[in-house]
Amino acid sequence: MLPDTAITPQTIYLKDYKPAPYQASHVNLTFELFENKTIVKSEVLYIQNPASVSKQLILNGQDQTILSIEIDGTPFDGYSLVDNQLIIEDVSEQFRLTITSEIHPESNTALEGLYKSQGTFCTQCEAEGFRRITFFQDRPDVLSTFSVRIEGDKHQYPVLLSNGNLTDSGDLDNGRYYTAWNDPFPKPCYLFALVAGDLVRIEDKFKTMSGRIVDLHIYVRSGDEEQCDHAMESLKKSMKWDEDTYGREYELDLFNIVAVSDFNMGAMENTSLNIFNTKLVLAHQETATDTDFLSVEGVIAHEYFHNWTGNRVTCRDWFQLSLKEGLTVFRDHEFSADMNSRAVQRIDDVDHLRRFQFPEDASPLAHSVQPDHFIEISNFYTMTVYEKGAELIRMQQILLGESVYRQATDLYFDRYDGHAVTCNDFVQCMADASGRDMSQFFLWYKQAGTPSLQVTGRYQPEANQFTLTFIQSQADSPGQTGKQPLLIPVAVGLLDEQGNETHATQVLEINMREQSFTFDHVSTRPVPSILRGFSAPVKLTTDLSDNDLRLLQLKDTDGFNKWEAGQTIALRTIQRVIADPETDITQFIDDFGLLIDQGISNHGDKALLARALSLPSLSVIAQAQDVIDPAAIDTARTHILKAIKRVHKDALARLYEDNRNLGEFSISPAAMGRRSLQNTVLALLTVTNGTGCAARAKAHYEHADNMTDRVAALSCLSDSIKPERDEVFSAFYQRFKDYQLVVDKWFSLQAIANRDGIFDDFTTLRQHPEFNIRNPNRVRSLYSAFAINNPVKFHDPSGQGYALVRDAIIELNAINPQIAARQVTPFREWRLYTPLLQTQMKAALQVIMDSASLSSDVFEVVSKCLKG
Repeated sequence: MLPDTAITPQTIYLKDYKPAPYQASHVNLTFELFENKTIVKSEVLYIQNPASVSKQLILNGQDQTILSIEIDGTPFDGYSLVDNQLIIEDVSEQFRLTITSEIHPESNTALEGLYKSQGTFCTQCEAEGFRRITFFQDRPDVLSTFSVRIEGDKHQYPVLLSNGNLTDSGDLDNGRYYTAWNDPFPKPCYLFALVAGDLVRIEDKFKTMSGRIVDLHIYVRSGDEEQCDHAMESLKKSMKWDEDTYGREYELDLFNIVAVSDFNMGAMENTSLNIFNTKLVLAHQETATDTDFLSVEGVIAHEYFHNWTGNRVTCRDWFQLSLKEGLTVFRDHEFSADMNSRAVQRIDDVDHLRRFQFPEDASPLAHSVQPDHFIEISNFYTMTVYEKGAELIRMQQILLGESVYRQATDLYFDRYDGHAVTCNDFVQCMADASGRDMSQFFLWYKQAGTPSLQVTGRYQPEANQFTLTFIQSQADSPGQTGKQPLLIPVAVGLLDEQGNETHATQVLEINMREQSFTFDHVSTRPVPSILRGFSAPVKLTTDLSDNDLRLLQLKDTDGFNKWEAGQTIALRTIQRVIADPETDITQFIDDFGLLIDQGISNHGDKALLARALSLPSLSVIAQAQDVIDPAAIDTARTHILKAIKRVHKDALARLYEDNRNLGEFSISPAAMGRRSLQNTVLALLTVTNGTGCAARAKAHYEHADNMTDRVAALSCLSDSIKPERDEVFSAFYQRFKDYQLVVDKWFSLQAIANRDGIFDDFTTLRQHPEFNIRNPNRVRSLYSAFAINNPVKFHDPSGQGYALVRDAIIELNAINPQIAARQVTPFREWRLYTPLLQTQMKAALQVIMDSASLSSDVFEVVSKCLKG
């Protein structure tokens, strides 16, 4: 028996990497599934790595009882168990090790390894879950082919799935049966998957570019099959896009997707058996918002794209996590841009980056895209690794150009198919294909923090020249000072005073602390459009006047910078109101009216206009403050929103009516843009939370024929104290109480309420029969929604908000450490807040730190926050 004892957290360093002493060339697994236990038999052919002289085999294992061990068919007991490791000394250069052990998925609340939830067996092995299944070298650079046999009760578990192609199945005694699977492509154990349950299947087929037919299956609980069409269409679109854009073909005969309710992550790319959180598979107009539809499409694509960027070519070690995640996020962003509005997709991606990754860069949890150390790898599935990592891929595409970038990725796949490699290897392929020296660019992978880029312009009319001067800088971050200049691609275009583009976009390469670029043949003072398409993840400061920004907002040909100019003006206005609540904002309110008029004249992309009519979030505004006071920011922002409604109420009402749904529901970009615009206007019309606001929001709910509009109405009622609020929330719950994902929305929409009764509301929700602390989706729907999307009440001066989340973290620590650790995130920037809030946040962190039996997941995050 391997005891589940507390292990002192150990720091792991990139510099200490050594190749695995033994390769596991083939893994043969047998699972006997029972209600109160599971017997796992692993037969592994180990072959010594030629690069290693070690004769010691160290296998990772956790929460399992060893029943027997054999080496080459002979019983063996000459092993030792130390700190969740099985150690065998003096093994031969090649041998077959057979381990039979007993595990208990039915009591595995961590949802790592093999666990059972709501009657279904399921696995989650990334990053280090396989060690909860059997003893193995649980590291990503050990690549093996797998054969798997699963035995279970045929009535209870009519579906038994694993990776690869189905090779055999048959009946056994006592109502049991088996399936057998073979995955011919070598993979690390983190990509192993198993699912066993009573599920229904939706089927389709895909013809690859070489003419092969691939069977596509989606498995869900009975009753959910009507919500899978969008996921299936998204999968087929993804397969076609990857062939067209990257030349990547799927080479197995079968691709399975399974949707489960209890899942720590959004989805998992296990080879040919992707396992998804139900919220990223199920989508129907009655139960899913437009955002949900887009998320399903994007994440289905993301996990499918991992087939090549993560599976066929995988990570050498976990410090290289962005090798697969950053690259695949970039690929899914580009796919979504091609499927929908490219400008709107870019805006949404950058807004997400700024709201979540930029604050991470400014916190004690700041780390580089290729980290150099960690305690618990689960804590490094971060915005930096994923979202900033994607921006690094985008910059390389910009620097090389799309054609050469494609040549570089072809080289990458040809060179490393079937290998475990590093971020360095990927960037070297970019260098080899382009002939460029990418050494300076690689600093992006090693230096933490968000660079700042200050830009000034100088027009010389006598020479018809315009000069832009750039100064780049990087603040110190934990463990990093004196950072070197980066190679920053900055896309720039020039407009004249009438808004005509006189100089088309060109990419300037900033590679020094201070650098100037001169444009010739400039006949009048231009307005530069800088950092078009957000060509680099930097904080940009310019000397553009408000008038310059207004011109860009109305005339820029770059959709992103058109939006960005308006956001910059809004940020400047909000900052002025924070400093002086009596400041004159007439110009801003009048300019806002011009945007409304654009909508009334039906000019342009409605989705883009919806974003233009939205003020920056509190998170983005906070990043510009020396001391963060969420209540003061919210007061200033709300003051401006109320002024917009007061001055433009009639025009807003007309714009709202002009965008009523007049036809059948559709998820086309145009239809989603119309809903987005109408619901953005609804939020402006109901910002004062009066009686008329409540009536309008209730009417919007009652006339809705889709979840997007219903959720918009509830969101507008969330802060209200009018009776319509309770009426609509009650009606919503009664209508959708049998749909778990919709009930998640019901929890979240109440948790984000910025109103005096929120803490009483929260207590009621926590005690609601539908709340289950063991279900990650429920935890996120209540606690994450409150802490992240209700900053005013989370940071309430009473400290009640901190206490709610603090106590949940302590409770979750014993149930699901991964989810517990993620709830710490809202505390990470505690030093940036007012003195009172600092004191309270630090005290909450200290209580967590002092609690008994703290997991390594929570310990790492909390200890870093306190040190920061």
